[in-house]
Amino acid sequence: MISFAYPYLLYLLLLLPIVAGLFLRMRYVRRRNLRKFGRLSELSHLMPDVSRYMPAVKLVVSLLILTVLILLVARPRATSDITDSSAETVTSSGIEVMICLDVSNSMLASSTDDEGGVSRLQRAKFLLEKLIDRLGNDKIGLIVFAGDAYLQLPITSDYISAKMFVNTVSTDFVQTQGTAIGSAINMAMNSFTATEDIGKAIIVITDGENFEDDAVEMAKRASQAGIQVDVIGLGGPRGARIPEGGGKFMLNPSTGEPVVTRLDEASAQQIAAAGKGIYVNGATPSASSSIETKLSELQQKEFERRAFSPASEQFPILAWLALILLVADIFVVTRKISWLRGYKFFSKEEGGKK
Repeated sequence: MISFAYPYLLYLLLLLPIVAGLFLRMRYVRRRNLRKFGRLSELSHLMPDVSRYMPAVKLVVSLLILTVLILLVARPRATSDITDSSAETVTSSGIEVMICLDVSNSMLASSTDDEGGVSRLQRAKFLLEKLIDRLGNDKIGLIVFAGDAYLQLPITSDYISAKMFVNTVSTDFVQTQGTAIGSAINMAMNSFTATEDIGKAIIVITDGENFEDDAVEMAKRASQAGIQVDVIGLGGPRGARIPEGGGKFMLNPSTGEPVVTRLDEASAQQIAAAGKGIYVNGATPSASSSIETKLSELQQKEFERRAFSPASEQFPILAWLALILLVADIFVVTRKISWLRGYKFFSKEEGGKK
């Protein structure tokens, strides 16, 4: 019995009939255009290297490759029976952590006073990967926000999915610009499980420029609900311009001058203080370890999760199959194969050979 770690990715298999349909449409248009120059039976003698069947063979191989790759990323697992004996029920103890990641345009600016430095968003992703590696058995969720807040990943113990979502985050995820930290904290409060007696924390990663709501008041409400709010600040005090690509920078529509965005540490510290958490500067080497130390103070609770053994993973088989098909695809050409030219596989003639 086969199950998948990411079954929603199997919807990508819907691409197969679309690709096949586009191929058939292309072949139909090609034949229609050729008929403008004469009968196809006569034109075929003028194109001795053109094969009627190899393009279809090429398509089949390509579709097989696409199918295998989709199944590969869906992460198939083999289970011996309906009770799923290849997966063990593991008892772990941990806390729940919701990450609120700022994806406003200001996060594209440099994370340091040097405008050529790493962007704040890239620095945030780096910090998150380190933090996820340190969490151990804790559960994690992800919210992205700018002018609005959106739940990107519900609370889960699947760290592989968490890292995947973190790596795909961009400023395009939220169309409404702004920095609604309060809305993100409120959404995070409502995204935890109903489990009681377990430590819960919200980690806000932002440049601290809050223009949309009262984030301090919302952090107080979280604290009153027993939820700790920590803040990681990104950016420099001198500020940096926001790049738009091609060496250009975002301009203020009122003045026509480049927008300069700075880290508002005072606001970030106020939010953390109201949420009974800590504030750390993301540029410091100890940022991840400081947050980890603060999280370790929270009460842990035992919970059960399903853990699959490495032997149940089937992706190595699909990876080898994909490699074999990719190599085969190199040798599948759309023209006639020279050593098969003397044969007519679909001819009514006896013997099949010229």
